[in-house]
Amino acid sequence: MTDQLTLRVEQACQQLLTTGTEITFNKVASHAEIGRATLYRRPELRAIVEEHRQRGRDALTLTGLHVQIDQLRTALEAVAANVRRHEEQLRRINRQR
Repeated sequence: MTDQLTLRVEQACQQLLTTGTEITFNKVASHAEIGRATLYRRPELRAIVEEHRQRGRDALTLTGLHVQIDQLRTALEAVAANVRRHEEQLRRINRQR
C-alpha cells in the first residue's frame, strides 16, 4: 500500500511539473486521488511534494538551472566511468578466452 501511495504522489507531481502547473498539496492530493491530510500526515509523502515544489521553483531561476546542469554533468560522468569500467572488464574477459 505504501509503495502505491508513493508512486501515485510521485506521478501526480511529475504530471503537474510537466504541465507547468504550480504544485500544491491540494492539487497533488486531487491528482493522486488521496486525501490532503494523508500528504501532510505521512512524512515520506510530504517530502516528495516538498521536493517537487522546490524543484519547480528552482527550475525557473538561472541559479536553479545551473545547479541542475551541474548535477546532470556529475551523473553523466559517473555513468561514463561505469561504461568505461565495464568495457575494460569485457576486454579482459575476451582476452582470457
